[in-house]
Amino acid sequence: MTLITSSDNPRFRELLGLAESARDRRQAGLALLDGVHLIDSYRLRLGAPAQLIVSSSGQQRPEVAALRRTLEVVPLLELSDALFRRLSTVQAPTGILALIPIPAPRAVPAIPEACVLLEDVQDPGNLGSILRSTAAAGLRQVYLSAQCADLWSPKVLRAGMGAHFHLDCFAGTDLAGFAATFPGRLIATHLRATESVFDADLTGQIGLIFGNEGAGLSRELLDRVASVVAIPMPGQTESLNIAAAAAVCLFERVRQLG
Repeated sequence: MTLITSSDNPRFRELLGLAESARDRRQAGLALLDGVHLIDSYRLRLGAPAQLIVSSSGQQRPEVAALRRTLEVVPLLELSDALFRRLSTVQAPTGILALIPIPAPRAVPAIPEACVLLEDVQDPGNLGSILRSTAAAGLRQVYLSAQCADLWSPKVLRAGMGAHFHLDCFAGTDLAGFAATFPGRLIATHLRATESVFDADLTGQIGLIFGNEGAGLSRELLDRVASVVAIPMPGQTESLNIAAAAAVCLFERVRQLG
């Protein structure tokens, strides 16, 4: 096992680029998973990662050691604790990262399923949380506009908690073009809508659309929806976080499907 202690090491600089730069991730076709749970989710769904990276202190933790034994054939790289902290996205680093290949982009299906459409969702935590709720609610397809946060950034991956590996995600989708040919019903949320989401029919082939945290949905997409619904809020809060709003809608669909 190689130990790296210098921030000038070329291999460390490559890993730092993957942690910090969407362009570096696209060019290399690689991403970093942070933490035992996320790495194990990848292993169970897609197999062994390309490489494991451990911190000098983190490799002593029982859960890290157990995962290493499960993936003993995977190449291992050790970083000093100081260097590892520069790669990790959390305040208390877990002690283990994994390098994985980013799946090749897939063509938009000719006949899409019930799905989620995301327009310009730019906060990584929001995006990851929406992916997690989507997977938990049993939907499989997510279509993202080009201005969404990078799907494979460490913060999105961590917030998604393995949802990426259970979903078909289509990044850089022309949502207006997709909406124009979508064979089902498109449903959006809006604060001033008169129909409650709890009264709307969310069964069948639907597309739930959620827009930018500040600007909401573009007029181009709003003009294509079949229904605009509101989430009742009897309290004093002005609005819900977009990830919370998406979760409400997704699990109202689960309730309706029984």
